[in-house]
Amino acid sequence: MRWLGPIHRIPPRPLSLEGCASKRMRRYNAFTLIELLVAVAVIAMLLSILLPGLGRAKQEGRRVVCLNNLRQMGMAAQVYADQNNDYYPVAYDTPVSDPPSFTIREWDFIRTKNYDTGEITVKPGLLWQGKTILKVHQCPSFYGNANSPGDPYTGYNYNTSYIGGISTAVPPARVSDVRRPDACALFGDGEYASGANKFMRAPWPNPRDAAFFGRSAGTQGFRHLGKTNVVWCDGHGSSLSKAYKKTDPVEVANIADGTGFLSSDNSLYDLE
Repeated sequence: MRWLGPIHRIPPRPLSLEGCASKRMRRYNAFTLIELLVAVAVIAMLLSILLPGLGRAKQEGRRVVCLNNLRQMGMAAQVYADQNNDYYPVAYDTPVSDPPSFTIREWDFIRTKNYDTGEITVKPGLLWQGKTILKVHQCPSFYGNANSPGDPYTGYNYNTSYIGGISTAVPPARVSDVRRPDACALFGDGEYASGANKFMRAPWPNPRDAAFFGRSAGTQGFRHLGKTNVVWCDGHGSSLSKAYKKTDPVEVANIADGTGFLSSDNSLYDLE
């Protein structure tokens, strides 16, 4: 039998305290059920605080976009007047029949319907003299219907009682007729019970639209955190929070919630 020499025993490896500690740490790294529930409750509480603020900020952003759209309309009206002997554009012009087509010319859109095909084509209205991006007529906070079939965008109206007039029957005003351009409404957030309206009306009859009925359809929409946007004849824009309901008693019941006139009298519509 061959001798293999002395046998050397390998001593056992000492137990590492660091390894034990790491195992103990790993054992307690997980959340307990109570800790998890507390974390969820804190997150829910933070969300309940933050979400209303974020929603309000989003609505405020839409209000600013809307006001910018209206300012563009105000600038377009000034350009139009500069090129048309100081006159503002007509709010609604006499329809033109040219069979098989029928064309309606309004301040915002010109719509032509072909009765043979039923197709409706839409172009920029009288205000724009043929050139604009049509989406400027969409208020970002309005989701209702247009009051004119075929309008692709909607939400704004034009001071028809004192500025725009109706065709040759009531010609439009001139820029020089406006005595207080900083306090005479030009364009705004149009809204009434059945959707949008594009013809802004003063609450009381006046020489330019004395025969008009249905003033509750010419109100403004207070849809921007309880405010309505207006651009005035001098070109500046502002947001008003007071909605007035005073008008012909027969019409008062037809004024929808969240809508109303800009003033209790005609002072914010009047040329004077």
